[in-house]
Formats: sequence, structure tokens, C-alpha cells
Amino acid sequence: MKFFKMKLHNQIVLALILGAVFGAIFHIDKNLVEISFVENEVKKSEQIQNWNSFTFISDKPAVFSSNDQLLIIQKFKSFSSEERKQIKINVDERIFENVKSIEKVKTIAIYIKPIGDIFIRLLTMIAIPLVLASLIVGAASLGDIKRLARIGGKTISIYIVTTAFAITVGLVLANLIQPGTRMPQETKNELLATYQTDASKRIQTEVDVDVMTQIVNLVPRNPIKAMADAEMLQIVFFAVLAGVALTFVRKDKQQPVVNFFEGLSDTMIKLVDLIMKIAPYGVFALIAATVGEFGFEILQTLIWYSLTVILGLFIHTVFVYGGMLKLFSKMKVRTFFKGMRRAQTIAFSTSSSAATLPVNMECCEENLGVSKGITSFTLPLGATINMDGTALYQGVAAVFIAQVYGMDLGIIEQLMIVLTAVLASIGTAPVPGVGIIMLIIVLKAVHVPEEGIALILGVDRILDMCRTITNITGDAAVSVVIAQSEGELRKPNLSEA
Repeated sequence: MKFFKMKLHNQIVLALILGAVFGAIFHIDKNLVEISFVENEVKKSEQIQNWNSFTFISDKPAVFSSNDQLLIIQKFKSFSSEERKQIKINVDERIFENVKSIEKVKTIAIYIKPIGDIFIRLLTMIAIPLVLASLIVGAASLGDIKRLARIGGKTISIYIVTTAFAITVGLVLANLIQPGTRMPQETKNELLATYQTDASKRIQTEVDVDVMTQIVNLVPRNPIKAMADAEMLQIVFFAVLAGVALTFVRKDKQQPVVNFFEGLSDTMIKLVDLIMKIAPYGVFALIAATVGEFGFEILQTLIWYSLTVILGLFIHTVFVYGGMLKLFSKMKVRTFFKGMRRAQTIAFSTSSSAATLPVNMECCEENLGVSKGITSFTLPLGATINMDGTALYQGVAAVFIAQVYGMDLGIIEQLMIVLTAVLASIGTAPVPGVGIIMLIIVLKAVHVPEEGIALILGVDRILDMCRTITNITGDAAVSVVIAQSEGELRKPNLSEA
């Protein structure tokens, strides 16, 4: 079959397109809900479609129309377990009591999502052992502690500078386009009501930025627990320290340990090749589920905000990283992006820098010619502290929410956004959706109402997919620059790209 003769990258792109079409065809019906209730001590479920009136009968009655599916679900979730026992629901004169849940009715596009979840879990499964093994071997092979410090210093410095650039790009675009001033009042009210419950849960999550606490938390009490909890910064710290310690061990005792971790690293890379064989199916399932559940309609509501974020990500990814490669490396920008295609499609479909890390390492080593010693240090570190896409989105989102509320953020407040977003991005977990939690820190810093995150929750998943591309592309671009500066950049090999 022609599909199996295509290059893997093309298979993944085709799966992405077909998944989006499949999700659009088998999308969740916005005028259909499933009510689960207990009647005569028997649990039953009933699907209600195209209702005229949907009323919660309680101390404060709430009435909804046929277009209010999300509002109905959110309203039910806002009741406590005790309140749910007391309320009754009237749907077009049909009374429901002892209601246990009100949910969207899933379609086949949602039911196949576990295939995509398995794909993400497989990639995440090998990320930790790959990072640990690669970093230990990389640090041990560098031999010279001064060289390790030099590479580490350059890597972290560039990551911080590019993050500051990203936030600045986001702030400039948000001030020029002013997406928040283009939102009608009725749209604002609808979004706040629809996502109020979800926003409240996120706001209640305790998050804070304390530089000294971040530094202290770099050191793991228990490396095994750090690996179990996927604390990437702690794993990086332990692995580098262990690799450095190996350089002081007698050669005959050092070599078996290095050989073991080198063999483990090679095994994990080979495992990446095997897992990538199911990548088209995983990508198809993930995209189909995302489009099937969220659709494209929400983008129309937040079109100016979404376009501002996407434009900012495009400018930063193509022009900032492209300019950096032109200035500090001999690699052609076109060659770089061609070599990164596979990692970028995986990043888009999984929304996770951690899950994409093994693929990113493979692309950098095999396609771009970055040495294993450099990738094993810069990429795991970048997956943890270099979140340019997330930082850019936080800058746009903070200004957008402020504009919706009629607040004017001056130069001091916007500089505070830059500083806070840079600090927040360091240590941000490389998993889907965490950016919205870190945004709360930024909003607190400039005194913008935190409940404003309800305005952007509807498109967060789709924009998360886009900003993850920027995150992992930035990691790779820095790896190329560092490899060039250390004389460890081979000629690119794009035969498998």
C-alpha cells in the first residue's frame, strides 16, 4: 500500500489531516446531553436532544435553552454532592430526580482517544530513562568540569534570553492588535459563565514563584522518587552530578558504568524507532478526539486572541530561531526545519514537551548532526526550563484579559509580566495544560482578575498544541548553536527526515 511506502513524517502529517476531518465529521452534538439518574433504586441514563427549556429546580432556579449545553454541564458541576440530592431537573415538562451526572454524549472520535493516550504514555515512558542515561554518559564523556560548566552556562543563558524575546514578541503583538478590545460584551459574559467552574478549580491550585525555593528544589532528596514523579530538573541535576563524579572514578571501574548507561541510552533510542511506527495511528486518534470534542467553533469566538497567539508563535519560531541559527551557526534555516518536521508533528499532536523529548533527541542527533553529548544535556534541560511558546502565550493572554476588563497595563506592569513569565517558565512541567496554571502567577503579579482565565479556557487545548511546537523547536535550535560553538556539529543527514 502507498501509505506504508510513504516516509514516516508524511504518514504523520496525513494522519493529522485525516484525524481533523474525522473529528469534524464525528463531533460532539452541542444540542445533546446524557442524564444519569436513579429511579426506583435503579441507575438509568437518558439522552436528551434539542430541548426547548432545561431548568434546575432549586432555591435559585436556573433556566437554559437548547444552545446552552456547556452552561448546563458547568452548572450541574457547581452543585455540591448534597445539593445534587435536593435539586430536580425539568426538561420540557419531564422531571428528573436523584441526578448523578450530566455529560456530553461521546462519539467514535472520542472513544478512539485511548489509542492516542497509549502513544503519549509510551513516549513518556522512555523519556526519564533516556534523560538519565544520556545525561550521565554525556557528563562523563565531557571529562572536563570547566567544559561542562561552560556548556551549561551558555545553554541556560540562551534559554533565558530567548524566553524574554518570546514574551516581548507576545506583548508587542497584543498591544498592536488589541484582541481584548474586539470582544463583544455578550461574548465575554457567555465565556465567563461557561468556564467559571473550571476556572475556579484552576485558581484554587496553589502556585507561586520563589527563586530560592526553585533553587533548593533542584536538589532531590530521593533520586528514585524524583524519577517516579517525573521531576525533570531534579533528574537533570542528579544525572549531571553522577556523570561528573564518574570522571573522578578509576578508569577500569568507570568504564562498565558508562557502558551500561550508554547501552541503556541506545536501547531507549531504538525503542523510539519502534514506538514511532504507531505514531500515525496515535496522532490520528489524538487530533480526532480534540477536534471532535472542542471543534473549531470556539476559535471563531476568540478569533483575534487566537490569531495573535498563533502569529506570535510563528514569528518567534521562524524569525527569532531562524535569525539565531543564521548568526551563531552554519546550518541553513531550511535544513533545520526540515530535520525537525517529525518532532514538530509529534509536539503538535501530544501537546507535551516531555513526550516529544525522545523524538526531539533523535531528530537532533540523526537529522541535524548534533553530537550525543550536547543533545543529552541541552534537550532535557530545555524540556524543563525553556518554554518560549508558553511564555509568549502568557504575555498575550495577560494583556488580552486586561483589555477585556478595560485595564490599561503600563510599561512597569508589562515589564513585570516579562520578569514573572520568565521565572514561571523555569520549572514549568512539560505536560499538557500546565501553562494555564502558570498564567495565574502572571495575572496575580500585575493585579489582573484571575477569573479572567475563563475567557481563554475554551481554546487553551488547541493553542497548547501550537505553543508546544515552539517550545521543542527552541530546544533544538539552542542545541545546534551550542554544538556549533563547541565544534560538535556534524553535517546534517536528512535522508530519513
